[in-house]
Amino acid sequence: MTRETPMLRSASSRRPKVLAAAALALLLGGCAVGPNFVKPKAHVPAHWSATAMRNGREGRSRVDTRGPSTVAWWSSFDDPLLTSLVRQSAAQNLDVREAVLRVREAAAQTQMLSGALWPSLSANTSWSRQRVSTNTPNGAIFGLGHVFPGLPPTIVNPYNQYQVGLAASWGLDLFGATRRALEAANAETRAATYNARGVLLTMVGDVAQTYIELRGAQLRKAILLRTLATQRGLLKLTRDRYRAGLTSNLDVQNAATELSTTRAQVPLVGQQITVDVNQLSQLMARPPEALRTELARARPVPPVPPVVPIGLPSQLLRRRPDILAAEARLHAATAQIGVAISEFFPRLTLTAGGGYQSEGLSQLIATASHFATFGPAIDLPIFQGGRIRATVKLRRLQAKEAGVAYARTVLKALNQVEDALAAYGADQRERVSLQAAVSSSRNALDLARQRYTSGIASFIEVLDAERSEEQSQLALADATAAVSADLVRLYQALGGGWQEATGTAGKRRSG
Repeated sequence: MTRETPMLRSASSRRPKVLAAAALALLLGGCAVGPNFVKPKAHVPAHWSATAMRNGREGRSRVDTRGPSTVAWWSSFDDPLLTSLVRQSAAQNLDVREAVLRVREAAAQTQMLSGALWPSLSANTSWSRQRVSTNTPNGAIFGLGHVFPGLPPTIVNPYNQYQVGLAASWGLDLFGATRRALEAANAETRAATYNARGVLLTMVGDVAQTYIELRGAQLRKAILLRTLATQRGLLKLTRDRYRAGLTSNLDVQNAATELSTTRAQVPLVGQQITVDVNQLSQLMARPPEALRTELARARPVPPVPPVVPIGLPSQLLRRRPDILAAEARLHAATAQIGVAISEFFPRLTLTAGGGYQSEGLSQLIATASHFATFGPAIDLPIFQGGRIRATVKLRRLQAKEAGVAYARTVLKALNQVEDALAAYGADQRERVSLQAAVSSSRNALDLARQRYTSGIASFIEVLDAERSEEQSQLALADATAAVSADLVRLYQALGGGWQEATGTAGKRRSG
């Protein structure tokens, strides 16, 4: 307001009454109709449920509520290649770049809207050649000299008209319509920013889960290849015993069938590896197979840390991007109520214009060619057929809807964390059981082979033991990958990681 007052004085220094009215309008402009936004009070428990905490503490990796980790969560897996992939994806992913552009678009729209708070000033210049019809009452005066030769010379028809000037307009925001609209636009910009952070968080989670799935598939392939080597040995053993007359050809065929069945699984695992490599390439905005060389070497599934800090439920409100975005959208919807209410009140616009206008260029800047206009314009709605009231009602309903959406988002976040904790604990317990099963099945296979070689047991026992050992190892590989993937989902549910990834992405783009 203080910067606008001198502009008003310079335009109306000779009009004290108008200046006083404008000053009063500026004072009135300090108010804004409609409700002010108040941050919603989310209903969140003080602590996670006892069931969730019990689930999160039953495995070897235990959760801790003392505080969320400040470092990037993907570094807790202690896998440098995973960390590198996350950082590269944060800087190159197309979904993230598109979301960032949406933020910039929203900011640009906000800047466009903020211009309505300031006066507008434009310059104009024109030249025209005009002819007025003399067959009209107003145009007849152009031809009076021809009808009455004694009269002075009439106006030249056609004639030239030159003009240069300035025009100014200022729509005073008396009741805060523009300010409320700008408030809503700023809130929408924040919502777009949080949406972009949500996209980044999802992308980072996708990179980590795909990477874990890739390492799990490579582990399955290694298990299948070891199983194939074992089955080739069994096939050779049965053939040798068949040649020695110690067994029948049925054992040979069963061993060959088991070998072929296992061999058939290898291409399927190879296909999954290819899909994972291509998925990671896509997340990094690179063509298919671009990461094949870098990821071809099999590595262990990224292990989970012994302690996972998860913080308290209340911390989700300031950490989860979707909750922050929902709050910003509620703010925008609240501000739109004020925009709608302002339609009931008058609008005051100050306009001014001036310049020079002449028939000839030589007289254009003469004193007699000067013209000027100044005056306020008031627009007061009288009858709108109920449109304004309906708009206010609509905006209030939309604000209530945004409030419900905020509450639903908070509730969804709480449930996602609890579900992730349950899955994390359950898969850890399954992994422990499968580790014991693998050890037992391996011992059983060794005993079965010894009994078969000694002629005590049938080859069916060997096949059953070998099949059980293979399935136990594959199940353990899946459970190991599932535990690490569960931790990624837990981190995503907690809303962490976008802070560090945002900084990384920003540094890459600025570089």
